Amino acid sequence: LSLYDNSIIKLLFFYQNDILFNKFLIRIYFMSINALSYIGVNSDKIEEWQDFATKNLGMQKTDYSKKSLFFRMDDQKQRFTISGEPGDKLAFLGWEVEEKSDLQKYAKRLEDNGIDVFIGDKNLTDMRFVDELIYFDDPVGNRIELVYRPHIDNSPFVPGRPISGFKTDVCGLGHAVLHVSNVDMLIPFYRDILDFKISDYSFDPISLCFFHVNGRHHSFALIGSGQQGFHHFMVEYKNLDDVGQGYDLLQYNYKNRIAYTLGRHTNDYMTSFYAHTPSGFFIENGWGGRIINPTTWVPHETNEGPSFWGHERLYLPDDERLKFRKKRIETAQQGKRSPMIIDCPWLYQNISKK
Repeated sequence: LSLYDNSIIKLLFFYQNDILFNKFLIRIYFMSINALSYIGVNSDKIEEWQDFATKNLGMQKTDYSKKSLFFRMDDQKQRFTISGEPGDKLAFLGWEVEEKSDLQKYAKRLEDNGIDVFIGDKNLTDMRFVDELIYFDDPVGNRIELVYRPHIDNSPFVPGRPISGFKTDVCGLGHAVLHVSNVDMLIPFYRDILDFKISDYSFDPISLCFFHVNGRHHSFALIGSGQQGFHHFMVEYKNLDDVGQGYDLLQYNYKNRIAYTLGRHTNDYMTSFYAHTPSGFFIENGWGGRIINPTTWVPHETNEGPSFWGHERLYLPDDERLKFRKKRIETAQQGKRSPMIIDCPWLYQNISKK
């Protein structure tokens, strides 16, 4: 890490709960679209999702009806929504912009590129708990919402199960990953029109492209699976034990709920597992994700495969699993591994004081 990287990490560590400071840091350091604010899913499996999101993920249910669910993960009024509509698919991704004028800037750019843009009325902004928003579809039909000033809830966050909390705030909800038939076709839209920055990309054993919009290694990614739809979204916990305990809950309380076993990713260093959600796509439960310096980061190709170890894809047939397993073994034989965070005396010393 450079001296500048270390300074930013120290600031993020000491002021991680200071909202005003984090907003100032975004302004001088990050991009116009600065965080994944919220995710919406179309599903009519209300009771299943309520149980899954609270008892297993640890989200807080804030509103409930026979047709919809709304959840908190921190002091933001809404992070995750189940619409009640049938279909079991992604309904929308909400991305926060830093300035109100950014909405007009992106609306013009999108329209100049032939993309229809709509302004959210008061009913929609009230439903999303934001001051203003615009919405549009990406080239393959995924609904994107750009939002200004998400509303804050002054009451304490009360998790659905005992956890230390989620790593959100300046880094946003987490990340979202979409299935696509052709990664290259969508890169120009997210990179050139929405200003997402490429973190890294790979081709073996599958095509992947990762994007960042703040210091989190990636808030968005495309996976060239040949399919269309929602692959997964990730929530990051503040404590590794919260991930492990969640793993036990999903492994022993539900049949065939684990999709990827516990493992560690090569690009963002996330220790995580993946589970099947009630809607069929995956959710990644992670800890220890990498913080990067967006101003100096250089996009690059990776060839280590997705994981240093673990992440056995239990949902795949044996021949498909083997491709990923061989890549992990090759990476292990080359001695590749993530940096040891405990080797940082300053960070270890300050963590010990907490």
